[in-house]
This record gives sequence, C-alpha cells and structure tokens, in this order.
Amino acid sequence: RRFGRMGEGDSEQYRGGSEVLHDWLQIECLETNLHGLQNKMAIQVSLCLFSTDYYYEYTECDSVGSRWRVAIPHILGTCSALPTPTRGTDCSFSCAVGEFLEMSAQQCTPCAAGSYSLGSGVRFDQWDTIPAGFTSLATYMDPGPSGEESQACNSSSWTPQGVYLESSRDECTVSLVYAVHLEQQGSVSFSYQYPDNNIFFEFYVQNEQCQEMAQTDDQKWIKLTTNGEWDTHTVNLKSGTNILYWRTTGILVGGKMVKPVLLRNIQIEGVAYTSECFPCRPGWFSSSPGSSSCQPCPRNTSSNKGAASCTSCPDTQYSHEGWSQCKERPPCSEKDYFQIHTACDSEGKTQVMYRWVEPRICEENVTGAVALPPTGEREACPPCNPGYYNTNDSTCFPCPPGTHSDGTSVCEECPAGTEPVLGYEYKWWNVLPSNMKTSCFNVGNSKCDDMNGWEVAGDHIRSGAGGSDNDYLILNLHVPGFKLPTSLAGMTGTEFGRITFVFETMCSADCELYFMMVKSTTVVESWEGSKERQSYTHIMTRNASVSYTWAFQRTNQAQDVRRYISDVVILYSVSVTNVQDGVASACRACALLSQSSQRSGSCIPCPAGFYIDRDTNRCQECPPNTYLSGHHTYGEDACLPCGPGSKSNKEHSRCYSDCSFSHTEHNRTLTFDLSSLSPVASLTIGPSFTSKGTKYLHVFNVSLCGHQGKMAAVCTDNVTDLANKDMGSDSTQFVNSVDSFICQSTIIPCLHNDYRTVPQPLLFSPSLPVSLSGATVDSDLDGINARPELFSDNSKGIPDINFFYRSTQATGSCERGRSAVMTIRCNPEKMDHGQLTVPSACPAGTCDGCTFHFLWESGSACPHCTQDDYHQIEGACKGGVQVTLSVWNEPKLCTKGMSLPAKSSAPCEAIALWLKVGVGGGAFLAVLLVSLTFYFWKKNKRLEYKYSRLVMSANKECELPVADSCALAEGEEPEDDVVYSHKPSLLGKLRAIANKREGDSSESVQLKSSQSERWVWG
Repeated sequence: RRFGRMGEGDSEQYRGGSEVLHDWLQIECLETNLHGLQNKMAIQVSLCLFSTDYYYEYTECDSVGSRWRVAIPHILGTCSALPTPTRGTDCSFSCAVGEFLEMSAQQCTPCAAGSYSLGSGVRFDQWDTIPAGFTSLATYMDPGPSGEESQACNSSSWTPQGVYLESSRDECTVSLVYAVHLEQQGSVSFSYQYPDNNIFFEFYVQNEQCQEMAQTDDQKWIKLTTNGEWDTHTVNLKSGTNILYWRTTGILVGGKMVKPVLLRNIQIEGVAYTSECFPCRPGWFSSSPGSSSCQPCPRNTSSNKGAASCTSCPDTQYSHEGWSQCKERPPCSEKDYFQIHTACDSEGKTQVMYRWVEPRICEENVTGAVALPPTGEREACPPCNPGYYNTNDSTCFPCPPGTHSDGTSVCEECPAGTEPVLGYEYKWWNVLPSNMKTSCFNVGNSKCDDMNGWEVAGDHIRSGAGGSDNDYLILNLHVPGFKLPTSLAGMTGTEFGRITFVFETMCSADCELYFMMVKSTTVVESWEGSKERQSYTHIMTRNASVSYTWAFQRTNQAQDVRRYISDVVILYSVSVTNVQDGVASACRACALLSQSSQRSGSCIPCPAGFYIDRDTNRCQECPPNTYLSGHHTYGEDACLPCGPGSKSNKEHSRCYSDCSFSHTEHNRTLTFDLSSLSPVASLTIGPSFTSKGTKYLHVFNVSLCGHQGKMAAVCTDNVTDLANKDMGSDSTQFVNSVDSFICQSTIIPCLHNDYRTVPQPLLFSPSLPVSLSGATVDSDLDGINARPELFSDNSKGIPDINFFYRSTQATGSCERGRSAVMTIRCNPEKMDHGQLTVPSACPAGTCDGCTFHFLWESGSACPHCTQDDYHQIEGACKGGVQVTLSVWNEPKLCTKGMSLPAKSSAPCEAIALWLKVGVGGGAFLAVLLVSLTFYFWKKNKRLEYKYSRLVMSANKECELPVADSCALAEGEEPEDDVVYSHKPSLLGKLRAIANKREGDSSESVQLKSSQSERWVWG
C-alpha cells in the first residue's frame, strides 16, 4: 500500500489499512481460540523473526485524530509473535517533497535516486495506459427513451498517448473519473491543451454522496488555450472523499472534426502520507536522492524504469527526448532536409542552402540514402520592404519619422499638403522582420528543439519542417497599437486599422492554418486542406496592442514519423495599416487650414463627415445621405451614397434606416412605419441533429434598424447556466460577445445523467452582417439576392420590403463576406411583434452558408391607412335625416395612418324625386287607361242599343229589311247605324263568342246593298 486512504477506486494494492487490520485481527482471535487445540495437535507456527515477514500499517484515525501502527504478516497465518502495536503519528502528519514515511522508525526518509515523492501528494505523468484508479465513462448527451443511442458511444474513451491523455473526438460525453480521500485540505492541478471551442471541457468535484461541490464558473469551465501551448488549471479540495471528473463533449455541428483535449501531469495534494517513493518511469531518470520529480532522458539516450541515469544510444540508433528505448536510424530521404535562404552579405548577395531537419534521425552513409543537396548559386538580394532603405552593407533600416520609401530608393520627406502613411508592408522575405518571431510547439513536449516554425524564402515565407507532423508551426507579428492619420483623426467610425495577407496552402493530409489574435484565444479564421493563392483582410475595431499569429499544423493525428513534410503554407505578403510608430511607404493628401499652412505643410484633421477637396485641400462636408468609406477621405468620391431606404447619420459614418419606408406604385404611395419591429427579436431554429444525433438549436438575434445605425443585436459566448443569466444585464460579464444587426449562436440543450444536470454553454459564432446595404421592394441589391421563391407567395397585394445586410469581412468559405436578407411582409393575422421564420428548404437559415434569409410577418408591417383603404355606406332617410358610415375594406391591409372618418348625418326628404316622378307617371297612365276603358265601354253600349233596335224592327215585319230601303231615324248619325266589314273586328269577335255562349240570343243577318255585299254582326 502506497497511500493511506488515497484511492477509493484503486486496485488491491491500495486497500485501506483498516480493512487489512480487520482481517488480521480476525486471524489473531482465531489463533487465540485455537491455541489449546494447536498444543494438543503439536502444530508448530513459526515466529515472525525477520522484518521481511510482515509490514506496518496505520489504523483508522479516531475522533481525536490519533492512530496506531500495527504489524501485518505478508501471508496471514504464516507466523506469530508480531511486534506489539505502538502509537502512530498524528493523522495530519506528512513528509516533505522528496521524502517518504519509513514505517518501522516512523520517520521521513529521502527517496533514493531513480525515484521521487511528492510528500503529501501524488502525480500522474505516465500515460502509456490509464493508471489504476482512473475510469473512463462514455455516455450519450441526449439518450433516447429506451437508451438505444448509448450503443454509439461504446468505443469512445480517453486515450493514453504516452506523455499525455487524449479526449474523445466524437459527440459522445466522455468522463475521466478518479476518487481520492484526503486527510487534510489539498488541491488538484493538471496541465491541458484546449484549442477548440467546438468541444465542451469542464472539470468538477463531487463528494461521497455524489453532491457537486460549490465551484465558480472559472473553476468549472476550462478556458481555451492557444494552439500548441499548455496551460495549468488548479482547484482546491476539501478533506474527505473527493470524486474528480474531467468531462468532454464534442459538437460536430458543421461536420468538422473537433480537436481533442489533452491532459498531462495530474497532481493531487493532501493525502495523509506516502509510505514509499515512486520509481521514475521508463525514459526518465532521477540522479540525486530526495527528488520530487524525474527528468526526461535527453535525445539519443534511454532508460528503464527507476533509472538514476540514462544510457546513450549506439551510433546507428536514435531516440527522442523521454524515450525508453533506441531505434535504428533509417536511410536519409528528401523528407529529412529543407531549404533556406541566407541573409544578404556585404555584397548584397544571397543563396539557397539545405539543412537537415533537427533532430536528425537518418543515416547518410548507408545504401539508398540521399545526400544533402549542394548550396545554390549566389543571387542578388531582394529589395527592402516598403518603408525601409538599404545601407551600404545591404542591411535594411526603417525610414525616419516623416519620411517614406518604396524600399528601392532613399527615404524622402513627404511634400507639403501630405502626410506619411504609417504601417507595415512585408512582401520581401530575406530576413525575418524584427517585430516578427517564429517558433514550434510539439504537442507532447511544448517545443521542437531548435527548429524554426517558419523559414524565409526571398519572395515569400513558408512553414518549416518542424520536429513531427503534428507540430504547431507558429509565426507571430506584434503590433504596438494603432494611430489614425491626421486626415482621419476626426472620423467617428469603428475602423482603426486592418491587416491583409496573401497566402496559399498545399497539403496532402488534414492540414489546417489558423489565424488568430493572441490574448483573445479566439481563432479569427481557419482554412483546412489545400487552398489556392488568396487574400484575407481583418479589420481592427479596437485600438490596442495586439499580436497576430499564424499557426500551421500538418495533421492533428499523433505521429512518430514524418510523412507530410512537403505539406506547407506559403505567406506571400502581410500589410497592416495605421500602425503606431510604423514606417511609411507613401504619402497621402491631408487637409490644410490656410495658404500659410499649405506653405508650411502642416495638416489638420477634418471634422467628422468631411472629406478633403482635391483642388483646394480643404475640408468639405459630404453630401446628404452619403457616408465616408472609413479609410479614405480624399476627394468627393470618398463619400459613398447610402442604399435605398436608408440615410446617413450626422457624422456621415454610417447609413441606417429609421424604420420608415415609402413605395409608390399605380399612382398610390404606400408609407410604412416599422418602429414596432425595431426592438431586438430572437428566433430559435430547431432542434437539429448532427450525424450521431446530437441535438442543437440555432438562435438568431435580430435588430432590424438598430439605433441610428448602431447594431443592437448581441450574441454572447458564456459558459454558464443560461437559465440563471439576465441577458439584459451588463455584457461585460460574458467571455466574448459580438454586436451586429443579425448574429447567430448555437445552443446545446441541458443534459442530465447520473451525476448532475450540466448547463451547456452558448457557442460563439462570428457576427453575420455588420452594415445595412438598403431596404427596397426589389429582390436584388448590392450583389445580394433575396430569393423570394424560398418563401410562400405573397397573396395580400402589399409588396414585401427586403432589408439587405452585408459584412465585408471575408471568411474561408465566403469570399465576399456573409450577408442576410430580412423580408418584411404585411400580415394582419400576425399581430404585435409578428413571427420570424426561415425557409423550409434551408432550416438553418442559409442554403450556402454565406447568405441568410428570414421572413418577418406582422400586422405592423402593413402600410399606413389612406382613403383608399375604406368605403362609405349611406343609411336610409329616417325622419328627414340620412346617416353615412365609413368601414374598412376587407381584409384590412393597413395600420396606423388615417383613421376612419366619424359617422356623419345629412338632411333628406321622405320621398325622393325619382319616386315622385314615378308615382306621377303611374297615376297619369292609370287615369288614361280608365278613361279609354270608359270610352270604349260607352261606345259599345251604343252599338248594342242600335243593334237591339234593329233586331226588334226586323221581328215585327218577319223579314229583314232590304238594306236600300232601311231608313234612318231622324237625328241619328249614319256612321253609327251600320258597320260594314269584310272581316269581323276584334270587338265583334268578342261579342260573337259571347253570343255563342248565350245560345240564340243573337243571329247573323245578310244585308244586301246596291254597292256591295257586307256582313253585319249584331
């Protein structure tokens, strides 16, 4: 047993002393009871005469902190007469580092050479296998109801890699667990590499009741590290049982493999004592007694376990630092050397040379070996970089302040009316500039011997050979700060400077180039695999000292051999603008105050929103609704027009929308007031699932108009419990945050397991668009297409308004930067704040990763109401009064604006004129019809009367009179006496029909006339 009560989960050799003591006491009791039987049977038990027959242990500590030392035989029951138990040291007793507690004398003794001790601590620094007491547990972050997904994580675990422990690279949650019992307050510390924020890494402690101990967020969530660098994390521990958890969970949202977390040198302080020293592991040694640690064997040496010194390898073999054995040297090949350019000599000449990759492991003088190529011919050195001048000894020096040079000529002063353009511009690489440095980090050893990470090569600088394929090759550029030139000093924009570099990568494996700003631990951009020659620009929005870093790794897989040494990254040029104490390659025009000032050449800053007139070198204000481009103020063309639907602020530093919009079509002007949509809105998309089923959500924060162009949407990277955070509080409490019109975050839902509920952090995503290009009903603006086909057709008849946003910051996948289109649609059914959606065909909001599309439907997006949006209804005339009512057209597609006119009334008559005319005309027609009816009725009566007289006269004479002899009575009108007709009249026909119905009441009589023959109907 090495540690008293050290490991709850240790193997048999670490069992607690109380357990062993209990077994021994049982044996002693049994021996006492059987003592008489032993005498009778003459069974002889040997005496424990030698100290090698037994060992010492301490009993459990009692309530007053004391304990006893007891002797326990190595094999129970094999000997008797053990030493009498004696009082032991106090429970809080421990030895100093480099010492162990010698139990027979109960005194601290220095460790022998080849071993070490931490006194009251324990260290784990050998990771050929997972040490005893450690357990790797893999669980799925979001298991299904039946737990079927857990099978996907059976192969996930922490993997030992010799000098460090590597976490899982997949989406499973893998925990490294270790239990330790401390007799006093102590601590745990460990070294780690955590370069990728696409993997969650947390450390927490539980007690023996599986209750999580109180920890701050900084203690629980591990901070990111710069690629290739190791950091140390320390947490204090309480006395008693402590269960330690190192937990990782990868998030493969974009299908990109995550970089694993690396652990090494886990050290725990606070154990009661150590009864023996740890032997040095193979490949390490401890030359002096009383050591607290072991040292790795130097290169080309090796050692066995517990070595006090290292043994040199034979000439035909080699070893790296910390190796336990030597290996045969392979024949040299093209992968074992690299090319460099020498510095310029006094004659201005340089030449190509070749060097062996260090450490050199190959053998030249064997069959099949490749010899080192000869040195190249001497060539003329490249010119100095802009802002530098060449001396007689071919050395480049920076130009004095106020002067400039293109690198090929002497430094000259800027002419009157101009000022030097300060910055860095490196495009010739004969020597590494003084403000740049290169290094190499090996994943295991944090260094690559004496190898440079990058090598200059005349017209470019390229990645070096490194020590192994998974080394980080580092190039660093330090910028002391930024200073705007005098002509730009009055501007209120957020650009203080920009860095632009041209690069190219040529890879056959999974190489990756990182561009980052040191001290932020955030990768600005990264590129995987081979990339053609291209340019990248990053804008600085804060004035502070910064170090830009390029880190190149050929492969992130641990390798002992060099396979991809030909995989390189080439950096052709690097330029940084507005550098404080920089050098000048040219001069720029500046504003002058007066003619006298122009003669003296002094410059003044223009006020915000002013440009420098080309003719007079005076400050002139930009025209309305234009803005200054940011890093250029010379000439009126520096004032760029704002896009449609936007206007410039007072300082002409940006264009913004005041959330009002007007559009004219079909001789009708539509006016929109979108101020109710101005507050920041959030849209949660998902859940989505990765290839292994990990659930995640996309969250977008949207600021449609901002605050006079100031971006109001904030996305944060906080590794705390989101449920307990007040998102409206001061944003400085968060680790990282971005301000934009639209920003994106990815949320991993909380997970629950047997240990605890873990709040997952909010993944940081770079902001999307940062400037408003304009607002219009058109579907294209500034090279951005709204793609209206992604959403359902607009059937309301009110045109959609498209807000276009753009970021000029290029990314590895978006050469023109990211952009977004927010389509505003009138929908009275979506009241108040409305509803934000993304295209169903692009559930993540983007179909290509560069342009994001959103649809915002709201009743507040309808135009102002006008007189065309309602109609009037007139009521009936009641009591001489008529009421007129106004009602909205259905459906109502407007808001605010004109209100409905109030109900109105007007005097009216009971009978309308048209009704009077109609009634009068009807009455006239009725009177006329009655008069005609009466006239014809009277006339008919006369005819009946005359006919009846004629019939009566005929009956008296028994014959009808001859027509010629018929006489007329005196006073009768002849035309009424006889009716002649060839055909019966209409009236006659009616009378004939009536007579037939009456039988013989009438008859026809033929009358003869001298003129003609006629029929008379009576």
